[in-house]
Order: sequence, then C-alpha cells, then structure tokens
Amino acid sequence: MSAATQPPAATAPAPSARPRSARRSLAAALLLGAAGSALALLASGRVWSRGTAALAQGDLPRTVTGSDVTGVPGALAVVGLAALVAVFAVRRAGRYAVAALLALSGAGTALAAAAGYGDTSALREQAATAVGLSGTDVHHVTHSLWPWVSAGGGVLLLIAGVLALLFGRHWPAMSGRYERTPGGARAPRRAAAPVDPDRPEELWKSLDRGEDPTR
Repeated sequence: MSAATQPPAATAPAPSARPRSARRSLAAALLLGAAGSALALLASGRVWSRGTAALAQGDLPRTVTGSDVTGVPGALAVVGLAALVAVFAVRRAGRYAVAALLALSGAGTALAAAAGYGDTSALREQAATAVGLSGTDVHHVTHSLWPWVSAGGGVLLLIAGVLALLFGRHWPAMSGRYERTPGGARAPRRAAAPVDPDRPEELWKSLDRGEDPTR
C-alpha cells in the first residue's frame, strides 16, 4: 500500500474530563453545604419579628428570634452539616443515602424557615408572658429578612445534596487503612524485612540469644 493510500494515524483520545468535573462538584458541594449550614444557624439566633403588647401604662416592645419561632431550621442545618461530612466516610449505597439526607435537610430547612416568616404565635406568647394575661394581642408587628436568609441557607444545602447525588460516586472517600477485610478479620500486616546476619547488631543479638552466628 502506497503512502498516499495509507489511512491516517489514529489520534490519541482526549483525556477524560471526569476527574476535573468531580473536583469541581466536590468543591462546590463543600462550599455550598458549609455556607448553607452557617447561614441557617446564624439566622436562627437573629430577630425575626418585633411587636408591642398593649398595657395600661403604655406599649411594651417584644422581639423573638428564629429559634423562638421554630427550632427546625437550626436543627436541620446541623443534620445537613453532619451529612456533608459523612458523605466522605461512606461508599456506594451509603453515600447515596447520606447525600439524600443532605438534600432533604436542606429542603426542610428552607420550608420551615419560609413558614416561620409571618408567624406571630411566638410573639404573642412573649407578650402574654410579659403582661401576665393569656391571649394578649400584639400590635405594630414587623418581620425581618432573617427567615429568608435561613431559607436561602436551606437552598444551598439542598444544592449540595443534589451535587452529592449526581457526582458523589466520583468523589474520594476516607482512607481504608484501618478497614477490616470482607471476612471480618483485620488486613494482614506487612511481612518483616529479612534479617541480614552480617550486620554487627544482628551478630550481637545472636550471641545474646545463645546462638552461634558462625553457622
């Protein structure tokens, strides 16, 4: 076959983009998950609503924080953060389960925080405790943006969970150095290095044991 009719040489396949996409998704999930948990926990300690309880002597201002309104967003944010760390401690089906827990924690955080916006039950309880009369009404109620900050944190956790579900199988796991073998026994230790009988320290050890090193 002449050089003119020879088929073109096959080009080498381009390197796979999977490792690069795995690293990017891993970095994004860690950043979003940590930021989402931090936002939800931060917002839980901030003032969500203000109001005044009517008294004979005048109005009594009252405020409630996110944890007073609902403890669900803060609790789920802690669960989501723990799930984000646990993703790297498990493999295969366990990783999918933990990633799903992370996504559900984010969704629950967002929904609970959104439901807490406009809720005045905690504010009325504060007013009733201060006045000493049950059913005390609260006037001039205002709400802050912190519930939506908490909801935004939940959305970030949800995105981190979705990334873990989609790309988590390509992420690294914790070292299996201390893992047991499938049969339940510990992995065999490395064989000891062979002893060199010509080394002086080995000769002295042989003499200490009563052995003849010249044999």
